[in-house]
Amino acid sequence: MGAGHGHGHGHAITAGAANSRRLVLVLAMMVAVAAVQVVGAAYSGSLALLADAGHTVTDSFGVALALAAVWIASRPATSRRTFGYQRAEILAAAVNALVLFLLCGFIVVEAVDRLRSPAEVSGAGMVAVAAFGLVANIAALFVLRSGAKDSLNVKGAYLEVMSDALASVGVIVGGIAVWLTGWGRIDTLVSLGIAAIIVPRAWSLLREAVHILLEATPEGMDLSEVRDHLLGHPAVLDVHDLHAWTITSGVPVMSAHVVVAEEHLRDTGRMLDELHSCLTGHFDVEHSTLQLEPPGHADHEGARHD
Repeated sequence: MGAGHGHGHGHAITAGAANSRRLVLVLAMMVAVAAVQVVGAAYSGSLALLADAGHTVTDSFGVALALAAVWIASRPATSRRTFGYQRAEILAAAVNALVLFLLCGFIVVEAVDRLRSPAEVSGAGMVAVAAFGLVANIAALFVLRSGAKDSLNVKGAYLEVMSDALASVGVIVGGIAVWLTGWGRIDTLVSLGIAAIIVPRAWSLLREAVHILLEATPEGMDLSEVRDHLLGHPAVLDVHDLHAWTITSGVPVMSAHVVVAEEHLRDTGRMLDELHSCLTGHFDVEHSTLQLEPPGHADHEGARHD
């Protein structure tokens, strides 16, 4: 009686897949920037520029990982993996965040060493290379901006490019200061500033990814409000075992046991259509599984949740 009924189960194109061309373009731009920054860091002797180069290389790895995740996530569902590989995008976002933390650790260690033993730095070289990187980063941000609103995976790439752009600004300012004053420790301080910029963004990305991996309630969804809305249907007597989680960016799902007056169980198709329309229209949940059951059925279900 009223077994699970789902709508919108197949998401053939995830939010990340829809932005794969943007990711490819940004990856090509970042590889070019990384190559220039590595050469520039070697020429100028700047730790800040080396840190920025390392950040760009990490960004490139992150975008490449994001593209791989999009490809994996597009693979069809199977009987063993009923939601397919869509969660791969979230795993990639978590890995990106962890790599950013490792990069920050490297920068800090190198900066402490430079503070003890300052190195000669070319301010003019810092400014020239960082300015090139900044222009490329700004262009990449415009490419990714719209996709970052829909996909956590693309958002991860967007945040990485944004932090790299801010780092480039810091390198430019530091390079000018070194150029004018000749004080090489400014370069080291700028590199520490780059690490400070990266950490909060990496933490935000990791927190969002873990939230999804733990199958927590989607951001912005109040289950009490969902329950009250379902109870607002005149035929619904109770709602229990209500769960909501996110498969990947833009794919929230929900399940619930809905207790319905017995006289309404004769037309389960109509009931399900009405309840699913309610969930889709008010809470943007396109895939939901509802079990319609008569009063007292919960006593036979074993472990249950309110």
